[in-house]
Amino acid sequence: MLQPKRTKFRKMHKGRIHGVAHRGSTLNFGSYGLKTVDPERITSRQIEAARRAITRHMKRQGRVWIRVFPDVPVSKKPTEVRMGKGKGSPEFWAARVKPGRIMFEIDGVTDAVAREALRLGGEKLPVRWKIVSRIEE
Repeated sequence: MLQPKRTKFRKMHKGRIHGVAHRGSTLNFGSYGLKTVDPERITSRQIEAARRAITRHMKRQGRVWIRVFPDVPVSKKPTEVRMGKGKGSPEFWAARVKPGRIMFEIDGVTDAVAREALRLGGEKLPVRWKIVSRIEE
């Protein structure tokens, strides 16, 4: 799974995801892309599950680009622990995704295979999404 090699600080504030994506909102590498419609945190496990679903349907043909990286540590306190006594330890890594962000791009496969692969990958993610292509842009 994806995670940073090292970070300056161990823990981060939760924050809010405001606005729409201006960076990473157009196709740069592939012919088809999976674009998010909602603001959400996507975990490294969800990114990996989507990547596996996409590559499995493509049967090792074509190429996949992952355009998001989980760089936000999400901490969690153990169950049944009383309030206070500091912030919990980092549990997993997440990527903050704004509406309009391209999450995955693929190329080198037919239109039908590309759309079905991205649909299968999108079902693994906790956001509403749409499939975009160079032909439509």
